[in-house]
Amino acid sequence: MELKTARLLLRRPTAADVDAIFAVHRDLETCIHNPSDGLARLEEAEALYQRWDDQWRQYGYGYWVVRHHGSAQQLGFCGIKPMELHGAPVLNLFYRFATSAWGRGFAGEAAGAVATWASSHLPDLPLIARVRPANVASQRVALRAGLSRAQHLDTEGCDGFDWIYMALNPAAAALRRRAAEPVEPTTG
Repeated sequence: MELKTARLLLRRPTAADVDAIFAVHRDLETCIHNPSDGLARLEEAEALYQRWDDQWRQYGYGYWVVRHHGSAQQLGFCGIKPMELHGAPVLNLFYRFATSAWGRGFAGEAAGAVATWASSHLPDLPLIARVRPANVASQRVALRAGLSRAQHLDTEGCDGFDWIYMALNPAAAALRRRAAEPVEPTTG
């Protein structure tokens, strides 16, 4: 499966992309806001690729490799994965690009294409992006992809507090209602 934008082609990763996965994830700058995503060894990139491939096999979607039309050079990665947020199923929008690709709008363009695909193919699942408060560039990408700040869903993440951005669709409205419901205290 491929997605196309004006400048970019997004395709499912293959084993041949492991070196690019490693190059992007071993760069400390690309993982500065999510240090647990950093990779130190090629074997870790191979394992990450395998998790991505397993998700594609199980769900029929996942992370895409992003590159220019007509180029084999990978710019980065963008996609979605299923997860839970406050006990509800959601799709998490992910984007990570090589530092050489920063500042040219590639992440926003790719994230917009993925958000559009998710809205068309998985409309029953809310689309969110988890962003660190200090990561202003990632916040801009989420906004460019059509997501809006959903402060009431903010939560603690693996590497710190996550601000939540969410696409507005019927599934997102249900998640917003669920998050607004009072929690009954439990007695033990």
